[in-house]
Amino acid sequence: MKSSSTRRQIIDAADELFYAQGFGETSFAHIAEAVGISRGNFYYHFRTKDEILDAVIAKRLSDREKMLRDWDEMSADPARRIACFVRILIVNQTKIFAYGCPVGTLTAELVKLDHAAKDKANRILALFRDWLTRQFEELGSAADAAAHALHVLGWSQGVATLAQSFKDEDFVAREVDHILAWVDRVARQSGPANRQADA
Repeated sequence: MKSSSTRRQIIDAADELFYAQGFGETSFAHIAEAVGISRGNFYYHFRTKDEILDAVIAKRLSDREKMLRDWDEMSADPARRIACFVRILIVNQTKIFAYGCPVGTLTAELVKLDHAAKDKANRILALFRDWLTRQFEELGSAADAAAHALHVLGWSQGVATLAQSFKDEDFVAREVDHILAWVDRVARQSGPANRQADA
């Protein structure tokens, strides 16, 4: 097994385990077992769990940056891009029911632990906030874009938290519809002159 491939497998396994059982509850042994390597081989790639955490956060950030770029390229209409973000609640519903939001749960855990990496983890939420702000600016809602972005981000995080608690598909579907209806109202109030048709 090549060194770069092993490192990538360790990061992927740690990413899943940090999500499923939490950073604090995941040990070197858990990750090594998931990858199927010896502890000695494991330490060749990572000396500490914090080094793995940094790599997992970097992976999550990179993955989300690519996802947002894909949405930007998919449609010229910012309202449709925002809809992609909101519908993630349905796309990832099974995992959210089981473990909550992968971004929100890790950030909350690291804040609770007062971990040195908490600000790094928060960059992913900040990435979403900044991306949503740009979408609302493109809708022509520049004055309220930052507030609208936090509204959508907070609303979706709240839905993810309650979805994990109650495992209610109808609730998730209703809330997604409510968020999208609110985005549509904001888009209409911003004026059709500020909207671009899909290419």
